Formats: sequence, structure tokens, C-alpha cells
Amino acid sequence: MRSIAILGATGSIGTQTLDIVRRYPERFYACALAAKADAEGLFKLAREFKPRCCALVNESKIPEDLKRIEWFFGEDAAPRMLRACGADDALCAVVGIAGLDAVLTALDCCKRVLLANKEALVTGGSLVMEKARHLNRELLPVDSEHSAIFQCLKAAQGNPVEKLILTCSGGALRQWDEARIQNATVSQVLQHPTWRMGSKITVDCASLMNKGLEVIEASYLFDMPQDKIDVVIHPQSVIHSMVAFEDGAVLAQMGKPDMRGPIAYAMGHPERLPYGQTPPDFAALGALTFEAPDTKRFPCLSYAREAFRAGGSAPVILNGANEAAVEAFLKGEIRFGRIAQIVRRALNECKPQAIRCPQDVHEADILARAQAQKMIRALPPEV
Repeated sequence: MRSIAILGATGSIGTQTLDIVRRYPERFYACALAAKADAEGLFKLAREFKPRCCALVNESKIPEDLKRIEWFFGEDAAPRMLRACGADDALCAVVGIAGLDAVLTALDCCKRVLLANKEALVTGGSLVMEKARHLNRELLPVDSEHSAIFQCLKAAQGNPVEKLILTCSGGALRQWDEARIQNATVSQVLQHPTWRMGSKITVDCASLMNKGLEVIEASYLFDMPQDKIDVVIHPQSVIHSMVAFEDGAVLAQMGKPDMRGPIAYAMGHPERLPYGQTPPDFAALGALTFEAPDTKRFPCLSYAREAFRAGGSAPVILNGANEAAVEAFLKGEIRFGRIAQIVRRALNECKPQAIRCPQDVHEADILARAQAQKMIRALPPEV
């Protein structure tokens, strides 16, 4: 049996991870659960899974029947919980840059890190990868695209790779014209056509920022230069990503759009664990289609590539400005089209600095968010 700490336990990835734990109670024990603010949701999970430790960013009164659990509170609750719980594996599904410190701590404390937080690599990729190599830790991807590439590379058997191909559904606004995209509402943006995810990542899918972040993540995970990572729109979300080889052959990993697939693959690796899904019915699908991403309508993908080329703290600035802008959009403070504008302004006005330690990352993030908030406050009220 492997013990697993689940960070972001009440979110989409966390709850689907716990579905796998339920399916395989003889193989996995959820020894530690962490959440940000959903205390009632965490209490319910704690009663079911009986972890040794739990963590909440926002402190809450603990029910009498859960006081046997060791509780941690505050912004650093998840890292402190990881140090105390003795987990074999850590599933890191904290949203945004908040997951960086948890991933670094998980590498210190756990044998394997199951990575569902792309921002940890976007903002601190060199720090994370250096620590993983130094400690000889397994870093297993949980994002569907990176899991697909990981699986394809397992079948490469040393054959030279030409490029990685990340697929992308295109999000809720894929077929909209530029003028309409600018004024998309929150409810429209959150209507993802194939995946069911949290609000922040769904907004990032609609802007194609998510795919830009995934290009950076893939470069670190697979030691692949950015110019050898392509992005292609694939609306059916059946092919989760591909690897092209120098001889012209392409391997693709396919399946129904269900995050339990990559989660179960990471949890059971190197064994494949059935997770209650069936293969796609290709005759019923009829066709799988592809198109190039339109960076004129969705410029965030090109901004992410630009930031990665610039290096240093530029990806941190990109990510921090985007997180601030997405939060403002979800609160109704700005229209959707402002997200890309705010990211562009932050990249223009925040000079990249060297990243030598986590503190450098957090300082760059604070600067980017301040610049984004300055622009948000300066905008006229949105109608």
C-alpha cells in the first residue's frame, strides 16, 4: 500500500484522485488532505478517508469527531502538513503559484510527486527540476497532455524525438470572432466543450494561456527546447498529445476526456490501473479534426512563448499578471478581452530578473500582480 498526500483535495483533480483511492482501498491510503477554504468539504472527506493530517489555508473550527487528526492552518499549512504526514507520494493540485512551495517541499519529503500544478514549473521550473534531480525523486505528470507525452516517450525506446505536439480543445470560445471574444461573459467562458475543470484553468483554456503554460511545463519536464514543442487545436479531445520522431512516425495517446485516466496512470505507474472508463468508439466519433491555433484572436499563447524565451522572471510575470487578471474577470471586474491586455502590459513594464531561489520567484510574482492591479484599477468600469 502507498500512502498519498492530496493537496487541493476538494478541487476537481483532488476529488477525482480520491475516486481512484476509493476504487483501490487495498493499494492507496489518503494519509493527508489539504484544501484552501472549503472547510466543510474537507471535513466530509476526512470522515470518509480518515487521514492522519489535514490542512486548511483559512482556519476553521474543527468538529469534535475530527480532532484526532493533526490539523495545520495558514498560508504554509500544506508544506507543514507534508513534513509531518510521512506520505510516500504527494499529488499536488493546488491552483496557481501557491503550489510552488508545496511542490518543493513534496520533493524533500516524498518519494514521488504527482504534478497537477503547472504553475510550479512555469514560475520555478529550474528550481523544481534541479531539486528533483538532486534528490533523485520521480516527478510524474498529471496534466492530460503531459501524461500523454510521458506515455508516448515510454514507448520511444530511445529513438530520436523530432518534436512534442500538445493538443488543445480550443476552449469555449474557439469559433468566436475577435470582437465577440472581447466581451465574453464568465458563464460563456466556463462552458468548456469537453473537460470539466476548475474555474481558473477553464478561463485559461478559453484564452489559450493554459496551452502557453503547458509549453513551458513540457519544456522542463521532458528537457525539450521550446521550438520543438508544437500546439494543435483538436476539438474532440480524444488525442491527448503526440510525440513525433525523426523518421516521420508519430505516437499518440488517446482516450475519452476523463482526468481520472492520467491521475490513475501517475498513481499506479508503471502499472496501468483501470479507472472505470471505456475506450473511445471511433466509428461513432466519425472524425478527429485539427487546426492551427489563432494567436491573433488568442494572443496569450504567443505571450507565454515570448516570456519563456526572455527567461529569468519573465514567465513568473506572465503567470502573476494572468492570475490577477483571471481573478478580476471571474469577479466581474473586467471583461474577458482585458486579460490578454493586462498580461501584455505587465510583460512590457516589468523587467525580467534572474531566478536563483524561491524568494526571487515570489518577489517577481508580487511585482507582476501589483502591475496588473494598477491597470485593473485604471480601467473604466465594465458594463
